[in-house]
Amino acid sequence: MSPLENVVVPDEVVMSKIYMIRDQKVMLDRDLAKLYGVETKVLKQAVRRNIARFRKTLCLK
Repeated sequence: MSPLENVVVPDEVVMSKIYMIRDQKVMLDRDLAKLYGVETKVLKQAVRRNIARFRKTLCLK
């Protein structure tokens, strides 16, 4: 079990990373990667490798 598995991120921290752009809630890939404790590059690779697990409305660019 990795030490990050039991880390709880406060709601306020997550909510502060969500932006409203053109009436859409958006979280930047760099912020999401930071929450998961990985590099942005690694997060994007994981999404590309597991694209079937993500909703079609989710988009990382």
